[in-house]
Amino acid sequence: MFDRLPFTKKPPSVAVIRLQGMIASGPRGPVSDHALAPLIEKAFRKGKPKAVALVVNSPGGSPVQSSLIAARIRRLSEEKEIPVIAFVEDVAASGGYWLACAADEILADESSILGSIGVISASFGAHVLLARQGVERRVHTAGQSKSMLDPFRPENPKDVARLEALLGDIHAAFIDHVKARRGDRLKPVEPLFEGDVWLARRAHELGLIDGIGHLAPEMKRRYGDKVRFRVYGQKRGILQRLGATFFQDAIAGIEERAAYARFGL
Repeated sequence: MFDRLPFTKKPPSVAVIRLQGMIASGPRGPVSDHALAPLIEKAFRKGKPKAVALVVNSPGGSPVQSSLIAARIRRLSEEKEIPVIAFVEDVAASGGYWLACAADEILADESSILGSIGVISASFGAHVLLARQGVERRVHTAGQSKSMLDPFRPENPKDVARLEALLGDIHAAFIDHVKARRGDRLKPVEPLFEGDVWLARRAHELGLIDGIGHLAPEMKRRYGDKVRFRVYGQKRGILQRLGATFFQDAIAGIEERAAYARFGL
């Protein structure tokens, strides 16, 4: 109560934003620019925080959403002149590491997994199965690339070449982001941008992070034992709490578990 009175010195505060789960637009993932925008804006604008802490635990996802969220964080950090520190929990891989790089510093637990600076596209091919069942696929297009990588037709080498070019461009943007944010802290003693992952100690040696550390003790060390934490996280809507989106949540949960399983989590 007393810290609301005028002329009283308020203890320092740190805004904490949780970035946890798959990065995807719409309902497929909990981490998207649309969902997080109001939380991020509030974190930087409310209560004049000494710093904004990002708690990152994500196996990756959409490069576009990763870029949009990171850009929003950087814009507000520079506009409000508030430092950003990322704390990695289980994993910050692929898009998760993209988000961590939005911070001025990255700290992690010793067992955190980081990296996977690459781009992947996965699908399936069912044309052989259809042929065996006597099913004929009929596709009519205007524009030779309109049916690119149709999973019900044999793979076209030209389509594969187009996809590889797109993936290469996205990969280049990812690399540029990491280099711009990490700068001369990167130690390219081994390939950093081929999709490999590392535990935190090795990631620190490579310059991908700045050290080992946890949120509460690190913030208390910097801003004193009386520092307050304002936590900003997404709230489940009434329909979700009542189970109205059960099947959608179940599918998203399976996708997320598969993504985490790639890193043994």
